Amino acid sequence: MILSVRNLSVNYNEKTVVHNVNFELNRGEILAIAGESGSGKSTILKAVNGLLGSAGKISNGQIIFNGREITNIVKEERRKLSGETIAMIFQNSGASFCPIRTIGEQIYESVQSHKNWNYSEFVERAANIMQNINLDESVLNEYPFRLSGGMGQRVGILAAMILEPHLLLADEPTSALDTVTQVNVVKELLKLRQQKKLSIVIVTHHMGVAYYMADKILIMRQGQAVEFGVKQQIFESPKEKYTQELIKAVPKFEYIERKSS
Repeated sequence: MILSVRNLSVNYNEKTVVHNVNFELNRGEILAIAGESGSGKSTILKAVNGLLGSAGKISNGQIIFNGREITNIVKEERRKLSGETIAMIFQNSGASFCPIRTIGEQIYESVQSHKNWNYSEFVERAANIMQNINLDESVLNEYPFRLSGGMGQRVGILAAMILEPHLLLADEPTSALDTVTQVNVVKELLKLRQQKKLSIVIVTHHMGVAYYMADKILIMRQGQAVEFGVKQQIFESPKEKYTQELIKAVPKFEYIERKSS
């Protein structure tokens, strides 16, 4: 097991926004956290990655990663963990980059916090990932404002994957993209999972994305876990009315057919 979240509660400005959430993730699995806006999905990711900010606080529970409790580790330990073993893709990755510096400069700077690579070695390693996610090497010399939405998300994947983390946290990585680009980004994440034996937690409000990607699904509503289980159980025999309503809200699930390999 790579990640275990036990009785997790999170407060923002003394108000509880996540209540006693539990789930587990094995190595190589994908967990989709689904539910309506404001249900606490992104807060869970931020808690796992230590990004709650000054207003946020874990008020109860444990987060265990690779057998180690990381619930309240000190800043220096968190810095070593984040990026190298736990990485995150944000909803609008392109917007998280400085607009006046090239993509390559910024990702290389973050890499130097963890690895003693020269720039040529960085480019070589980046090129291997970029090939897998349909991103041309020339993008390293581009500025963020010149990237399309899809390219921006691929750059976010590159930044997250360059240090070959064990766990990838993806916060609505497809929500700002058109349908075709959504499909491509999802397929690229699945390809990386297969190649790198990567574990992924993806937050989404789109049950079609959850169905296509996930091994397990956690349904959230108003800060509480409504239902958690393997994908087949959630979609074929959901126990809770809210889960049933979420599934019905997607016409014919809008499922993307898996092609047998």
